Amino acid sequence: MLMTLTFEPDPATDSDPMGTDATDTDATVLGYLVHKHPGRVQTFTAPVGDIHVFYPEASPERCTVAVLLEVDAVGLARDKRFRGDALALSHYVNDRPYTASSMFAVALGSVFRTAMTGRSDTYPELAATPLPLRVELPVVATRGSGAAGLVHRLFEPLGWEVEETPIPLDAEHPEWGPSRYSSLVLSGRVLLAHALRQLYVLLPVLDDAKHYWVGDDEVAKLTRAGEGWLAEHPERELVTRRYLAHQSSLVERFDGPREESAVPDGGAEPVVAAAAPEPLRAARAEAVLRALADVHAHRVVDMGCGPGALLTRLAKDRSFTEIVGTDVSVRALEAAERVLRLREASDAERERVRLLHGSVVYRDDRVRGFDAVVLMEVVEHVDESRLPALEDAVFEHARPGSVVVTTPNADYNPLYENLAEGAFRHDDHRFEWSREEFRAWASAVASRRGYEVEFRPVGAEDPALGSPTQLALFRRRSA
Repeated sequence: MLMTLTFEPDPATDSDPMGTDATDTDATVLGYLVHKHPGRVQTFTAPVGDIHVFYPEASPERCTVAVLLEVDAVGLARDKRFRGDALALSHYVNDRPYTASSMFAVALGSVFRTAMTGRSDTYPELAATPLPLRVELPVVATRGSGAAGLVHRLFEPLGWEVEETPIPLDAEHPEWGPSRYSSLVLSGRVLLAHALRQLYVLLPVLDDAKHYWVGDDEVAKLTRAGEGWLAEHPERELVTRRYLAHQSSLVERFDGPREESAVPDGGAEPVVAAAAPEPLRAARAEAVLRALADVHAHRVVDMGCGPGALLTRLAKDRSFTEIVGTDVSVRALEAAERVLRLREASDAERERVRLLHGSVVYRDDRVRGFDAVVLMEVVEHVDESRLPALEDAVFEHARPGSVVVTTPNADYNPLYENLAEGAFRHDDHRFEWSREEFRAWASAVASRRGYEVEFRPVGAEDPALGSPTQLALFRRRSA
């Protein structure tokens, strides 16, 4: 799986951002922009395989950086992060080693992470200037409904000239027609950071597949990678839906909640699909809302709010008169702001719903004295050595009337067929507690800090292993 990216300054049209004549622009500055030295072959080990970065050519007139991904199909089949294929055989018989797809997008994100942010300490002006770039991808796949012309529809609105050459099923039998694969050349004057982020998003969109588990963090990834180009894209809805693996809950979170369309007078009633099992993330949020209602909370802090999964539900319920979301990630807060549409909201609504940069392990005077604090799927992301600091910041310093904590139930994990024994449900989890361990921690915290605690299941319960998520509702005794 290969990609080349070429920078070739055009003396006739380019002006040097450094203030010199265009003919003095050395094309090898591309090495500074992608943060990879042209004089070396570099190899990086990533979950998707070995990634090699090298320069087939590096002269003052023209510079090309190549990325070669060697996919370890057996290793991927054993890795819980790449378990998206439905059939076991597809782990070993597939087009991953040859086609630029989500595997290659992961590789780009691994080796060009800094370049994708647009940061260059040596050439900041050049990083902020559209450059004449040429991207060559020998094999891309276009799948799914509406695949005809998809490459042009995705890349041309972004300023790229597209050369797509269909690859035949068999060169010796042209009568069989083209395959679903093409070679692709993109040429255009584009910001380097945008070019890399566009490839990071649109390669999986073309393939209409993710070869790894698609979870809540994909919304934040799309928000970051789509910054500066996706909002105005004419195919934004298609890009969002495909990138988020057609998961309606994730698409809604990225786009923000939408009101249902009213049926015009005399119009036909909308067709209602058969009810599907409630996703665990929705059941978890509803369980938190029920707990907040049970303690009559009106002023609520969502600590570790992420991109706004719970905040959107809180904001729609007018019984909550003050809502604060905090997170250590600025990117997550930006995503939450977008989902909540706070920039377009009234002054009163921005007073009612606020976002704060903060950590669950540090005391924060801004969140003291609220009716309730929620830690929804947060504690398992904190190093166990830092749990005493979390306990102090939440139960001692903030000291709300109630605290709602949800966390995975490790006892339930064997019921996940694709989860390896002893593995966690998410790569960022520092631990996952059994029901006994969670009860022991919560009961000890309640005893030390003057709270009563009640335990509730979340999601469909197994008679022996319990529910997939466990919830603890703390009520302060003095409250």
